[in-house]
Amino acid sequence: MRVSAFAMMCALAGCATTPPTPEEAAQICEKRAQAAQAPTGGVTVGVNSETGLSTGIEIGLSADLLRGRDPLEVYESCVIDLTGQPPIRPARLRAL
Repeated sequence: MRVSAFAMMCALAGCATTPPTPEEAAQICEKRAQAAQAPTGGVTVGVNSETGLSTGIEIGLSADLLRGRDPLEVYESCVIDLTGQPPIRPARLRAL
């Protein structure tokens, strides 16, 4: 009984996920395609009076990059996976 009551409350509250709009899918998939172009990352350097110097480095490698997948292919297949339809516009990828 508890499980069905929870399921009903969740359904009434709108817990079901809705698919992204075509434009939202394009934005999500552009980020994934950009990650397939080259490694991502950043460097941080900071200083404060209590702990002194702090540094950090972050490097990201996507599975698509490691597999050598074409970023445009990544974009197109991602949009189709999210929306069930082909992209509404071409990918806007950064130049390398």
